[in-house]
Amino acid sequence: MGRAYSGVLGHVAFLASLARGCIQGGSTQAVLLHAWLSLLAFAAIGYVVGRLAGWIVEESVQAKLAAELEALPTDTPAAAQAA
Repeated sequence: MGRAYSGVLGHVAFLASLARGCIQGGSTQAVLLHAWLSLLAFAAIGYVVGRLAGWIVEESVQAKLAAELEALPTDTPAAAQAA
């Protein structure tokens, strides 16, 4: 999930910086440098956010499965024989 967020946010930041530079009429080198730095920064932020989101979803699913397993009845024949 981190790589996907990284790619999306990086490219969005790059394109937004290019658009802003074109609208404001900046020099080509300055606009491209700013867009490239934005891509790197937002790709890193996107990776962290994506990893965090993946971790949160994974923990939620594990907790839900654990709760469902706890709620299962224990009156199975194997459990009755062991007791």
